[in-house]
Amino acid sequence: MVGVSPKIAPSMLSSDFANLAAEAKRMIDLGANWLHMDIMDGHFVPNLTIGAPVIERLRKHTNAYLDCHLMVTNPMDYVDQMAKAGASGFTFHVEVAKENWQELVKKIKSTGMRPGVALKPGTPVEQVYPLVEGTNPVEMVLVMTVEPGFGGQKFMPNMMDKVRALRNKYPTLDIEVDGGLGPSTIDAAAAAGANCIVAGSSVFGAPEPGDVISLLRASVEKAQPST
Repeated sequence: MVGVSPKIAPSMLSSDFANLAAEAKRMIDLGANWLHMDIMDGHFVPNLTIGAPVIERLRKHTNAYLDCHLMVTNPMDYVDQMAKAGASGFTFHVEVAKENWQELVKKIKSTGMRPGVALKPGTPVEQVYPLVEGTNPVEMVLVMTVEPGFGGQKFMPNMMDKVRALRNKYPTLDIEVDGGLGPSTIDAAAAAGANCIVAGSSVFGAPEPGDVISLLRASVEKAQPST
């Protein structure tokens, strides 16, 4: 069986926004695979963060994979602008796409971005199964391990049941976790089957962020050996 490779994605929401280009370069130089970008509309979640203009500016300074998580009420409205800005991955929430996810995934793929679907802690994991199994499937599932909208929250270990269920059903699927991930919680996430790890304050707040990135990757490699 082909395994899944670890992808460590520092959450740029925790970076120094005044020096975003330098922070992005620092993370990639320290071994990050992806850069996780949180796009919030102030409606689906109460917070308001960045949008396509910031992605576009950052893209001029990095070739990194920009893993964009759209916490927005109308993801369809964002596809073209995010693609034009240079987003690499476009992850939308299942809670707002139950009626049009097939059209949404098709549109995301047509722009060259990689589609993913996210679910909030209160959303049953079964709701994303059709999106993984469809004729035009998503390529990643993001299991939120905190309530989306704010950084620095505590990891919810009970969300690992969702990760385990996904990994058992889909051995080669990219499964991402986001919220409260760090040295004290990574082993639980990796053992459950997560291979894409979003980490914000645990990376940016560390004296040696590169050591934390290496630790996160090592935990995933140990739990999910790729072949």
